[in-house]
Amino acid sequence: MVDLAAVHAAPSPDLLTPDNAMMLFVDHQPQMFFGTGSGDRTAIINATVGLAKAAKIFDVPVVLSTVAAESFSGPILPQLQAVFPKQEVVDRTSMNAWEDEALVEAVKATGRSKIILSGLWTEVCLVLPALSALEQGYEVYVVADASGGVSPQAHEHALQRMTAAGAVPVTWVQVLLELQRDWARTETYVAVTDLVKEHAGAYGMGIVYAQSMIDPHAAG
Repeated sequence: MVDLAAVHAAPSPDLLTPDNAMMLFVDHQPQMFFGTGSGDRTAIINATVGLAKAAKIFDVPVVLSTVAAESFSGPILPQLQAVFPKQEVVDRTSMNAWEDEALVEAVKATGRSKIILSGLWTEVCLVLPALSALEQGYEVYVVADASGGVSPQAHEHALQRMTAAGAVPVTWVQVLLELQRDWARTETYVAVTDLVKEHAGAYGMGIVYAQSMIDPHAAG
């Protein structure tokens, strides 16, 4: 039963905002991409970079992490590092990022309660920290299209396992638009629409088309 007296125009506290969320990028590395077979790897890279640029637009704190970068998996995705050129990358030995003290301390230092999580592979390097962080009271939002597993089944079953434990599956554009949430927020409007045009495929082309109809000289 809805209490109509309590109904008013206000956002849910469940929504992601620039003030309550942080982003954790886990193991976007060459060796991990080589083994990814759940989806198009170019699309995963595009979604990952789009997500990272969304964090930068809204000044959302970011933690970057790799596993065995020098001995096995290779460096972090260059396009991701380029978005945060001065950001230190936490390299680990543990498959479960949440068992690495430096990483957990970096997440804690952000002071945020919502973790926007992405990485490779979904069934290992996302499931393990997601379940661990959930158990310790964090809210976890798994960016499905900026992540990948070794097969479609591995990716989907991992998402199901995390969802059953309380994680929320999202996409990178969903995160971007949830952070913007109101087109009247002019301070980020241009940056958001430029990011959509750059990384959001047909949605971005739609914006280009709409702008060309309104102002043909501004379409570029």
